[in-house]
Amino acid sequence: MPRPFKPRRVSSLPRYIYFKPTGIPMPLLEELVLAIDKVEALRLKDIEKLEQHKCAESMDVAQSTLQRILVSAREKLTRAIIEGRALRIHGDPYALSSDQLCPRCRRRRKDAGNATSQQQDCPECNIDSTA
Repeated sequence: MPRPFKPRRVSSLPRYIYFKPTGIPMPLLEELVLAIDKVEALRLKDIEKLEQHKCAESMDVAQSTLQRILVSAREKLTRAIIEGRALRIHGDPYALSSDQLCPRCRRRRKDAGNATSQQQDCPECNIDSTA
């Protein structure tokens, strides 16, 4: 029996969740899905410039797991850019750190860190923040 999947901790949700090449209608595009934990790993490593062990601590995963997440995320990003595919940010269980902002209304959500992504609605705009 495989080990249960442990939600990765993310500090915030991305504000934009869909990217596509300009000038190509959506029905003609293939879509790649980039999980939220992969976006968080890229943010921590490439934007925040943290060392891998610090990124892994922040996401509550092993350093080897973080390395696999980064490799997969970079491959999907590269494929979307080179092959002209749409990129949707969505999926995989994650746990928000406490005191997070809703990606739609940008208001602070209360007690966001105690539930997984499937259970969180923004109390201010009453929109499912994971959709």
